[in-house]
Order: sequence, then structure tokens, then C-alpha cells
Amino acid sequence: MSTEPELIELRELTPAGRPGPGRARLERANALRIAPSPARNLARKQVLGRGHRFQPAGPATHTWCDLCGDFIWGVVRKGLQCAYCKFTCHYRCRALVCLDCCGPRDLGWDPALERDTNVDEPAEWKTPELSQAEIEQKIKEYNSQINSNLFMSLNKDGSYTGFIKVQLKLVRPVSVPSNKKPPSLQDARRGTGRGTAVKRRTSFYLPKDAIKHLHVLSRTRAREVIEALLRKFLVVDDPRKFALFERAERHGQVYSRKLSDDEQPLKLRLLAGPSEKALSFVLKENDTGEVNVSMVFLIVLVVT
Repeated sequence: MSTEPELIELRELTPAGRPGPGRARLERANALRIAPSPARNLARKQVLGRGHRFQPAGPATHTWCDLCGDFIWGVVRKGLQCAYCKFTCHYRCRALVCLDCCGPRDLGWDPALERDTNVDEPAEWKTPELSQAEIEQKIKEYNSQINSNLFMSLNKDGSYTGFIKVQLKLVRPVSVPSNKKPPSLQDARRGTGRGTAVKRRTSFYLPKDAIKHLHVLSRTRAREVIEALLRKFLVVDDPRKFALFERAERHGQVYSRKLSDDEQPLKLRLLAGPSEKALSFVLKENDTGEVNVSMVFLIVLVVT
């Protein structure tokens, strides 16, 4: 996969709703129960993934299975996670994992220097509201500081468009439909590839240095950015498995903060200016223990 930055046009997107009664549900790959037969035993042809060292996932791990895509339920048995590549799956899915372990993934950041400001700093993250005159002035200042053609432009309706760069720092694999060709840029714009039924899945690890540029509106939300990136790669994993983070370097310290679904990345880009040290966007796994917390509480109430 090429690491050359690629532009994705992202304009108006309809927020993805939950699958309705008429939509097909993802089926688990290789999960059919086939009775042993002396003439044909398909289970013997399956090549299991090598190199994994699975161990019980931590109690705060609320996430999705990297094999079947279903949410990992449970209060005590929260699933399994590879100590090396962080592949996470249900206990029942362990025997079906065919993807080889990629080993520890070096993401190029020193963990000792990075701080999660969602936890460490009770800072006020509400972005200031700008008047139309202030927005126009900010755009002029922004465009005067960049040395490329990735300008911001003001629209007649008061909104503005511009470019954001997102770096994909995914440790765990992503799932795509089996026997599908890579999507074209036109497919990504039309959003094809995710609305149809998917019967089989295959997994792979994205390059750690994958970068995508997106052309977005000022009202484009962080959740829509995530969904656009997943459509680009034909990823069929639940979008809630991922989160968009902002990253900043100040005084030799790296700060990281997870954006809420409704935050507007282009507005943050405008306020911070074009400097990548002042602000950059990173797509990572949403493994903070905040995923589906209300659903987990419901399970606890049912069990007790």
C-alpha cells in the first residue's frame, strides 16, 4: 500500500444510523459448524495464525472483536488480547484467527513523552465561537502561513472549506470484505462498499505511516471524518472501534486528546494554525474504556 498522501473529498455526509431491520448483518468468517466427514473436512484446511500470545484482556477493555466484528460482552471474561500485536477477540474466536502476529508495532512515539489530556488535565476544551469577521481574518492569516496549495476558503453561506491531514496509528488489524478489489477515489466519494451485505471478512494490518488528506467543511464532524476514512479502505469494522485524536507538542511534551463525535476538526485546524506541532490529527483504536459504557452497565444489572 502506497504511503503517498492522498486527497479525499468529504462534503455533506449523512450520519450513519444503526442498522435497521432490513439491513444484512455481518456474518463471522469461518464460523459455520460443519460436521466432520471422511470425504471432506474443511476445518482441516484452515491455517491458524502464528506467533500470537493471547491472554485475558483487561477489565477496562470494552471493544470489538478483530475477527468477527461483534462487540465483546462480559463482565469477567472480557475476551483475549495478544500481548505482542494487540489482536483482540472473543474466547470463542481464538481458534479461528488466521492472521499471523505482526509482533510489537513501533508507532514512532516515545510513550514516556505522551500524555492523555483527557485524563491528566481537567482543561476546558470548549472552542471559542468566532464572528464572521474573525473567521475571515483567521483564514487570511492561515493562508499566508502555508507554503502549499492546501488553502482554506470562505463560502457564501458563512461556512468554510479546507484540508486536514490524518495519520493512521492503528495497532490492531482492520477487516475488509473478502475478494474485494481496493476502492477507487470515486467509490470513496460515493460511499460505496459499506451499505451492501458482507458475508466474509479478511483482516490485515495498515502501514503505521499511512497518511490521508481530507477536504472537509467547517461543519464536518469528527465521526464523519472517521467514517470517510473507513469507506476509503472498505473497512467493515464498526466505526465506534476507532477514535480521532488531536496531538500537540508543547515544551518537549506530547499531549493527546480524543475528540468527541461532534467536534469539528477543520475549526480546530483554523484556530491552531497550519503548524503540525501545534495540532495534528491521528486515527487510533477507541480503547479507553468509554465504549458502550451504558450497555455494560445494563449487563451488570441483568447479571446481579
